[in-house]
Amino acid sequence: MQDLALVINLGSSSLKAALVDSTGATPWHSGRSLQPEDNLDGVLNSWLAPELEPYRESITLVGHRVVHGGEHFTAPTRIDAQVETTLQELVPLAPLHNPPALKGLAWAQRWAPDLPQWACFDTAFHSTLPAAASTYALPAELRQRGFRRFGFHGINHQHVAETVATQWQQQGRDAKQLRLISAHLGAGASLAAIQGGVCIDTTMGYTPLEGLVMASRCGSIDPGLLLELMREGMGEAELASLLQKQAGLKGLSGLSGDMREIREQAAAGHQGALLALDVFRQRLLQLIGAMAASLQGVEVLALTGGIGEHDQSLRGELDEALAWLPNLELVIVPADEEGMIARLCRRSTAVG
Repeated sequence: MQDLALVINLGSSSLKAALVDSTGATPWHSGRSLQPEDNLDGVLNSWLAPELEPYRESITLVGHRVVHGGEHFTAPTRIDAQVETTLQELVPLAPLHNPPALKGLAWAQRWAPDLPQWACFDTAFHSTLPAAASTYALPAELRQRGFRRFGFHGINHQHVAETVATQWQQQGRDAKQLRLISAHLGAGASLAAIQGGVCIDTTMGYTPLEGLVMASRCGSIDPGLLLELMREGMGEAELASLLQKQAGLKGLSGLSGDMREIREQAAAGHQGALLALDVFRQRLLQLIGAMAASLQGVEVLALTGGIGEHDQSLRGELDEALAWLPNLELVIVPADEEGMIARLCRRSTAVG
């Protein structure tokens, strides 16, 4: 009988799931978009459960992606009642992402109550950030309440780090000396500065809003601008919608947050699309430089995520714009959060 890990990866608007065996192969992998009107339990019951039924007897554990682990969770964690309670308390830190993950967890517990359930956190890989990189310049009272930089996309950044390190070792090079910038570029986007497999800096912060320009998220902007909008009467809900759903590439282009559409319209001379590309590239180059400075040099820039893997125009633009970085190797690493979650859960099970 196969030893299969079921991985459930629920985002704010997508559901991905995979079965991963002990060799890392995926006998089944699928996903679908979620609409605001979808009933998540209904989708899981009508779509996922029938898909999994032929494999049910071979599944030995369930791993879940959880975006925000706060300061509590810095490693894969076996789910119990206390962990669930703490995860509920963390929902305000990632209101778009953590609630679907918790619904998926509850569903899996009902579907397979005897299987061990594990949570893997996008923030965990960044728990190695030094204080200089994780600390906001705020008074001690606020810092003690947990207002700090966490970083996200850590599951895939760790996958990228391990993949590139393995490639280096196969080439006879010392992976402990590898200075790597992992560029997760998709609807959400972030960079991680990785020294010898350890994350030392990243571009996202307390929430996934900080850093790069994203599909509909603004990335870093002047906090004074937010204060001005509040003075003009913008409320919390309206401000949250603006920053998370109406900004980024979508807000810049006036079209959508889809980089493929923006490329097509830019080629046709659409001014909003051209501006979106310019601002996206400028912020990306700016923060690649920042990560290189944190690493005091960089050997490899790894592109991953939907844009990173498939936008060949961006690859050429980066090759040209980063010529000032000596001996920089640009590589493509296909994202594999599901595979990384399965590996993390199995490692934790073996240690336990």
